[in-house]
Amino acid sequence: MTNVNSTAVAAKGRNIYPWVVVGLLWVVALLNYMDRQMLSTMQQAIGETIQPIRDPANFGRLMAIFLWIYGLMSPVSGAIADRLSRKWLIVGSLLVWSSVTLAMGFCTTFNQIFWLRALMGVSEALYIPAGLSLIADYFTGSARSLAIGIHMTGLYTGQALGGFGATVAHAFSWQHTFLVFGIVGIAYAVVLAIALREKRRNASDHAVGVDDTDATTMNVSKKESVVKTFAMIFSNIAFWVILFFFATSSLPGWATKNWLPTLFAESLGISPAEAGPLATITIAVSSFIGVMVGGPMSDRWVKRNLRGRIYTSAIGMALMIPALILIGVGHSLPTAIAAGLCFGLGYGMFDTNNMPILCQFVPARQRASAYGLMNMTGVFAGAAVTEILGSWAKEGDLGTGFVVMGAVLVVAMVLQLTLLRPKSDDAV
Repeated sequence: MTNVNSTAVAAKGRNIYPWVVVGLLWVVALLNYMDRQMLSTMQQAIGETIQPIRDPANFGRLMAIFLWIYGLMSPVSGAIADRLSRKWLIVGSLLVWSSVTLAMGFCTTFNQIFWLRALMGVSEALYIPAGLSLIADYFTGSARSLAIGIHMTGLYTGQALGGFGATVAHAFSWQHTFLVFGIVGIAYAVVLAIALREKRRNASDHAVGVDDTDATTMNVSKKESVVKTFAMIFSNIAFWVILFFFATSSLPGWATKNWLPTLFAESLGISPAEAGPLATITIAVSSFIGVMVGGPMSDRWVKRNLRGRIYTSAIGMALMIPALILIGVGHSLPTAIAAGLCFGLGYGMFDTNNMPILCQFVPARQRASAYGLMNMTGVFAGAAVTEILGSWAKEGDLGTGFVVMGAVLVVAMVLQLTLLRPKSDDAV
């Protein structure tokens, strides 16, 4: 009887721990986006001390350098995550970018912030492929979209809290804001080192919560060279389609993160301290709703139709298109709120299904590498649009850019629905 009870307790622990992983990584995702987002809402506050940041072109360069470095590092990070302990990769990543955030509180020149922002791009790139791959390995059943979606709400929450950067900077100082959140991240890295466990990846591992240990000797990707991994990924036609719709959707994704507070301040005639929270919270709250709707919808739909995840993602994209047009042409508070809510709802439904759709076409041993490539392409698209919008903002045409991005999404949605036809929900 004792052995039976012990077995039952152990089984229950294995069933619960995957959700513990989601909870632990949710906080990391929050810190990941909050630390990078704060800068975009504190342009005016930092500009009072460091004058060059006030120039829209310089500010665009500052935001873009993070994206370029982040993008270049993403495939490297994915390849590393497919071969080494994702736990320690995540812990190390959090520790470094939190230290960078802390150091930004001591900056006195534009160049100092510029190069620290570049270093943050390196450290933050190490997280997403490893984190999503780890969650996908823990959830091989019907809850995969929901689990990944809940994790993504950490990104949205971090984005929303980052929107208060200008508010906190106004109440205290921008230096104090960076110092406090840098210390918080360093402390949480210690917690993560104790509580997070790696998940073994091997050909017979099909049950949630099985073999969750720090050992990595069973990781089959160690038998496959990096060159072979990327060659196999690039030979997969479905991956190219996923890569395209992910990249095109990254255009408005990054544009709203980096430029929507500025656009709202200009089009609505409000202060940056008001525009930052309005832009970030509106989208973050509705994105959370989109995840909670799109995750379970996808998980249920895929049981009846293997294209269920693709259909759910397409519905999300269909909601984003009119929202971008409203964002671009609207000049009233109700319009801005409605557009932000619609965009966030669609983006949440889209975002929660990216990794689950990838899992339908790419085997577990290559997923971090594949997502790293996706991240790189999406980020490069985001970096380009960030710089372009910086130039448009200088000419007073920022809203037009959002309308154009809506048109691009139409093409991506059509390709997604036409060409993606999975044969399994978990490619081997």
